[in-house]
This record gives sequence, C-alpha cells and structure tokens, in this order.
Amino acid sequence: MTNQHPITPPPELVEQWMNQSRDTSFNPFHFYCHIANCAAQWGADQELEACCEWLEHNYNYPRANHPLRTARRPKPLSLRKQAFDALDTYIYGEPDPKDKERTYNTIRQALEALPQ
Repeated sequence: MTNQHPITPPPELVEQWMNQSRDTSFNPFHFYCHIANCAAQWGADQELEACCEWLEHNYNYPRANHPLRTARRPKPLSLRKQAFDALDTYIYGEPDPKDKERTYNTIRQALEALPQ
C-alpha cells in the first residue's frame, strides 16, 4: 500500500476528469491541463471546506451561508447582469474588438432566455 497524501483526489475522480478531457480534446497538452485544473480546483475546495469546518468548530460560525465560503466561491453573475455589463461597456466604455463576439453572444443568450 502506498502512502497517499490526504489531499490527493480519489482515483475514481481522476478517472472521471480523464474521461471528460478525452471527450473534449485530442491534444495531450489540453488533456493534462484539464486534469491539472480539475485537481487544483478540487484541492482548493478541500482546503476551503477544512477551513470552514475549523471556524465552525472553534468559533461557532454557521454552516449555511458561511462568510468564508461566500467570499471564496462567489456565485457567477446572472445572464441578465452579464448582458447589462456588456451593454454598458459598449455604450460607456471602450470595448476590446476581440470581445465583440463574446459580448454579442452574451446579449443574444440573455434575449433568447426571455419568454416569448
């Protein structure tokens, strides 16, 4: 039996990441980058949970809506907010020409999500 570091992801999870990467890329570099990114995110999540548990145990922080978890893992912006930000950039800012397609797609997705 090998000595495995406690923050090493389980083999089943690594296998899942490998299968995900095989589905999206045949490039070996992208394959390993995907696995490395997943492992880094998993490790960061494990560390965050350990810190939250320690605070809960030692300082009676609430389990739900933990301030540390909220600060470290903010919710992504809603599609509506992304569309408004894109419009603001186009009207009041100086949009990067490279972002033109991304901005267009964001606004389009938001409009398509509206009920007809």
